[in-house]
Amino acid sequence: MTTAFEPLTAGSLTLRNRVVMAPMTRSRAYGTLPTSDTAAYYAQRAGAGLIVTEGIQPSAVGQGYPDTPGLHTPEQVEAWKPVTAAVHRAGGTIVAQLMHTGRIGHPTITQAAGHGPLTPVAPSSVRARGQVFTHAGPLDHVVPDELTESQVRATIGDFAAAARNAVAAGFDGVEIHGANGYLLHQFLAANTNLRTDAWGGGPENRLRFPLEVARAVADAIGADRTGIRISPANGLGDTFEPDDAIVYPLLVHALDGLGLAYLHLVEAGDPALTPILRGLWTGALVLNPGPDAATHGDRLALVADGVADAVSFGRLFIANPDLVHRLADGADLAAPDLSRAYGGDATGYTDYPALAG
Repeated sequence: MTTAFEPLTAGSLTLRNRVVMAPMTRSRAYGTLPTSDTAAYYAQRAGAGLIVTEGIQPSAVGQGYPDTPGLHTPEQVEAWKPVTAAVHRAGGTIVAQLMHTGRIGHPTITQAAGHGPLTPVAPSSVRARGQVFTHAGPLDHVVPDELTESQVRATIGDFAAAARNAVAAGFDGVEIHGANGYLLHQFLAANTNLRTDAWGGGPENRLRFPLEVARAVADAIGADRTGIRISPANGLGDTFEPDDAIVYPLLVHALDGLGLAYLHLVEAGDPALTPILRGLWTGALVLNPGPDAATHGDRLALVADGVADAVSFGRLFIANPDLVHRLADGADLAAPDLSRAYGGDATGYTDYPALAG
């Protein structure tokens, strides 16, 4: 029986255990640059088998939240190097999550980042319901600009360039964010992709953009260093997927043919798909399970039961930098102070202590 505390090889990535730190936006990259606090934060959590960073925008227009980092300028690449070096000194493995938020965002966010008031882009000009947090407080989403054919191609190129930048910055690989209502997910969802060209319409066309992004990234840095995250029918970002049972098996089957390092599956919308997608995927499967595995013990058991090759934890890593050690020893777990989860200084970021001894 394999346990969550045994090593795992995923493509060219070597994980010391099967407990993955899930990506979590922390909004502490002022000027879109990671800081020395960022390096300390991730190095403290290097006991994870794999660290997936917070979402990193591959282009200026891909930024959807305040103070999130990028990987599309030379300054950003240089700023990430101390972060990856700190994780590696601590024995960890770290990949950069490339996240283009698509229609989720606001022109004031890119303006505050110094790129001008850029209108968010999306598969179609359909405004998301709800609001997004900005430096001025919550603001309604705006109507996004529909990507032209040439802009779709350029955006695919942005992902590939950001992946090359990630490797130059010392990352062990990248995770493509295809989940949670952001750009790739917007191409997949029926209510956000109303296109009638080759990038929209039926399921085969709607999965084309995520597949082309994955192929471009794999060509840029190697499939063995490329992972992708998906979240069938989870509804985030005002997405609606009535045909998820058709779309996602097609997508996973196509992605499997690329030989990617791993698939990161968020089981928040349609858990019935998990065994189906597991059967279609021949690489490593990282599972972020639904509420049926809400306790950490149940989550770890998914590895032993063969449901997944690894499992990811989010919020518990905020307050427990030594989470893997605590899980292995059955120690008490601290609860995060979510009022200090986003923005600010080191408080609520790097000041959670590890267990003594």
